[in-house]
Amino acid sequence: MILSKNSDVKGVVVKSIEGKPMYGGDLLVKPLIKGDEMTFLEIHYTPGVGAPMHVHQHESLAYVVKGKVKMTVGSDEYILGPGDVCRHPKGVPHGVEAVEASVVVEIKSPAPDITTFLGM
Repeated sequence: MILSKNSDVKGVVVKSIEGKPMYGGDLLVKPLIKGDEMTFLEIHYTPGVGAPMHVHQHESLAYVVKGKVKMTVGSDEYILGPGDVCRHPKGVPHGVEAVEASVVVEIKSPAPDITTFLGM
C-alpha cells in the first residue's frame, strides 16, 4: 500500500500494550499505514488513560498533534503539548498518560507485528 486516507481507517480499541493492560480506560489506535521498515499510528487518548511502563524491540517517535500527555522514558518524565516530539529508544522502559484529551502520532521502526503489539 502506498496511500492511506485517515477517513478510511477504522480505529481499534486497545486494552493492552506489549501484554500490559492499559489503565484509566481504553485507547483508540488508527494504524494508518505500514511500510517495509516502519509503521505510522494515530493514537487517541481520553484524560487519565495511560500505557504502563513497557519495553519494545523497536524504536518509536511520538508527536503530539493536540492535547497534553505525560511521557516517561527510563527515569525521566516529560509533559508534551502540540508540536512536541519524544523518542522511545528500543529496549528502554517507557509509558504514556493523557493529561487531557490528546491525539498523538507515532512512527515505529522496524515495524512491529501490530496485532501482537496492541494485544489484538
